Amino acid sequence: MLSTRPDVLPPEYIDELAALQDEVPPAEWEKARAVIEAELGPVDEQFDSFDTAAISGASLGQVYRAQLHSETVAARDDDVREVAVKVRRPDIEELVEADLRVIRWSLPLILFFVDESRAFSLENLADEFSKTIREEMDYEREAEMLAEIRGNFAGDDRYRIPAVIESHSEPRVLTMERIPGTKINDVAELERKGIDRSTIAENLQWAYMQMIMDDGVFHADPHPGNLAVTDEGRIVFYDFGMSGRVDDFVREKIIEFYIAVANQDIDGILDALIEIGTLSPDADRGVMAEVMEIAIQDARGEDVEQYRVNQIVGQIEDSIYVFPFRLPKNLALVLRVATVVEGVCVTLDEDFDFIETATDYLTEQGYREETARQYAAETAGQIRRSGESLTRIAPKVERTLDRLDRDDLYVRVGVEDSGNVFDQLAKQLIYGMLLTMALFSMGVLYALEAPWAAVVAAIFAFVLSIQLYRTFRESRSIQAKPQFTRQNLRQRQREK
Repeated sequence: MLSTRPDVLPPEYIDELAALQDEVPPAEWEKARAVIEAELGPVDEQFDSFDTAAISGASLGQVYRAQLHSETVAARDDDVREVAVKVRRPDIEELVEADLRVIRWSLPLILFFVDESRAFSLENLADEFSKTIREEMDYEREAEMLAEIRGNFAGDDRYRIPAVIESHSEPRVLTMERIPGTKINDVAELERKGIDRSTIAENLQWAYMQMIMDDGVFHADPHPGNLAVTDEGRIVFYDFGMSGRVDDFVREKIIEFYIAVANQDIDGILDALIEIGTLSPDADRGVMAEVMEIAIQDARGEDVEQYRVNQIVGQIEDSIYVFPFRLPKNLALVLRVATVVEGVCVTLDEDFDFIETATDYLTEQGYREETARQYAAETAGQIRRSGESLTRIAPKVERTLDRLDRDDLYVRVGVEDSGNVFDQLAKQLIYGMLLTMALFSMGVLYALEAPWAAVVAAIFAFVLSIQLYRTFRESRSIQAKPQFTRQNLRQRQREK
């Protein structure tokens, strides 16, 4: 993900990390050949020609160029001859299982040092990673997802998605149509070919909004190694090993979130995040509202006033702060997609306005109009209920005034302490008093020439000091210095 964020890291780091996208050293050809022939049969019989130098390598598989036999092409409805053959790395299953065991065994130790919200997110992230990486090694599943997503974009000339060659695909080998193109983050080459980078960025975000909001099935690995642009300006998607589905409830909440963002309805944004499970219901809505305002301002490419950032951080540090964001299991891949797509779009166009594009999409698809109708219906219902309530207020007010007149009115007050603040203060007070007593006893015993008793009092004081320190450490605060992406990118470009 970091390799897609020129707005976060300097160019030198981006160039190094980008090598992890599709330049992992390939396995030896003979070992890869053994996998192909175990799945499909002799390479020479299955393909007219086969280039044994891998054109792309990743951690789980590698890709080769090949050509199909004329008879295979004639038996198909299309005229696909040039293909890309994706081969699972030899013996990768054992390595993956070893890595997953390390994560599974390490997790309880890590969770001991983090708070409840982070523990919730880490456990879900580990479960989702385990599920996703196993799915990514299953090329039969990848072929099904690829075919489904290709069907969803059939007839849309802004995109190209490879066709699957089913006759040459098995659980460890996937053969697809080979579609050449310029890597989507090769800005200089796109400029040379006269391709409008802003349009590419807009089309890319549009595609992912359609996949997540409308189709419910999406390509979940949109880094530049898996995205290219044809000479005609069409976006090409590669590698559907990491792909996912969005259930109806999550889709509905994501749509509500985007509509609230489009309308800059901060309360609506917070409500959607709480309902979908990514924001704690106990979060300070006032502070989170200011955070969301700044996030929207930055997403629109506007400069963020640093004093506002410092003010918000100060508000958080002055309170007993519990990390408010959580990562539900069914949103891990969606969050990855959103983060990586944003990075790619910023690479293409530093002034790209995500909110404007999202607003255009929601308007064209009729989501905002439908929401407006629902809002009107809800408002009408609220007005009707308010009218009914007004008719019942007068007698209740009269009864209350009568009780006041008779001095017969009592008010019960309950104090909520969801953060256990009073419990925390009580601990600090008790430990402080005991520590004071221990220090005083140590001094008295030392003065009375009872050194061993003074040592015992000193040890007791030391233990109490640690316990008192821990009670203050439990109130964590944010110590980060926020940096805002577009401003960082512009600053670096001005310095050039």
